[in-house]
Amino acid sequence: MTDSTSFRDLGISPDLTDLLDSQGIISPFPIQEAAIPDALSGRDLCGRARTGSGKTLAFGLPMVQTIKEAQSKRPRALVLTPTRELCSQVGAVLSDLAAVRDFEIIEVYGGAPMQKQIDALKRGVEIVVATPGRLIDLLERKAVRLDDIAVVAIDEADQMADMGFLPQVRRIMRTVPEDHQTLLFSATLDGQVGALIKAYMDDPVYHEVSPTTVAVETMEHRFLKVHYMDKVRVAARIARSAGRTLMFTRTKHGADRLVTDLREEGIKTVAIHGDKQQRHREKALARFASGDTPVLVATNVAARGLHIEGVDLVVHYDPPDDPKTYLHRSGRTARAGEEGLVVTLVEWDQVNEVLRIQKEAGLSLPLIKMLSNNEALDDLTSWEPDEADLPPAGPDTKAAAARRRMKTPGRRRRRR
Repeated sequence: MTDSTSFRDLGISPDLTDLLDSQGIISPFPIQEAAIPDALSGRDLCGRARTGSGKTLAFGLPMVQTIKEAQSKRPRALVLTPTRELCSQVGAVLSDLAAVRDFEIIEVYGGAPMQKQIDALKRGVEIVVATPGRLIDLLERKAVRLDDIAVVAIDEADQMADMGFLPQVRRIMRTVPEDHQTLLFSATLDGQVGALIKAYMDDPVYHEVSPTTVAVETMEHRFLKVHYMDKVRVAARIARSAGRTLMFTRTKHGADRLVTDLREEGIKTVAIHGDKQQRHREKALARFASGDTPVLVATNVAARGLHIEGVDLVVHYDPPDDPKTYLHRSGRTARAGEEGLVVTLVEWDQVNEVLRIQKEAGLSLPLIKMLSNNEALDDLTSWEPDEADLPPAGPDTKAAAARRRMKTPGRRRRRR
């Protein structure tokens, strides 16, 4: 991205850029600069970019600028998302843009009253932001028709694949007109996502601006060996020293238990997971986003798709099962080029699994023993372990290289 580039330079109309200016959005992010001109030209487009890189405006601005007024039950544009939370977040961003053109927008997902969605569609909406399952329910009830769809945006397509939603996406894509435009965004563009592109996109242009390696390099990673009886106290002390902290557990029960334990340590905490009602999940996210509750405990439902600004710290309270999950969880910090801190708490029987995840994620860092009374927990970003803290390693091993990196003076510090 160049400093001189503006949204008007990319072809966005003055009424929309005036709105962006009023919101303090002046210069486009790289994915926006790359994708917007091709999207405005009508090309099918595949964008490889992480959550938080600005994808919503990359497809939302051209979508709002090019669509026309809708008739009853016949929207003009469709955005498909894998989760209810992402559906709500995309809808919130697009609603401001739509209002500039007097367009109506509706968020369609399970767990919300269907009749309200049916009534809104009957009145007429230009843009539908939907999860696949609920949209198919509405199609089967003949509450909506996709005959007039001009633009389809598929957001977080790789997560759609991971969650088993691609058959539903294909069913929806068979319903829209053949001459529509498709804008697909994903962290990866191979495998099942690649098959989707081949089947439903016409000579798409590709833009890849946020490879996973960038996310790894813009984070500080700490791997701490802890005793299970001291683990909550370690997590609590880390949280007290940080700003907004996102902690991940493997299970829903584990998330609820951690919230209880952290509250007993005096930490204001809320949780989100699949068993929480949608209104409770939205309330928890709002409290976390506002800073009212500085710690959010989540299962992997929050590892993908959510756009949460200003996360200072990610804690893998339970180490993830695989490197892909590690990277997606960790990516809740270090957003849009910023730097961030990621801490993984490792119990004795998890060491080998964590070392495997490190290797596959392109990391090679020591696992350092840590007790909750260690003052290092008050500032893990700038902390450099003593030689005695580091595990033994030969001079030519990866562990030795990790020791040297941890001890190098003048290492990059995270911006505060």
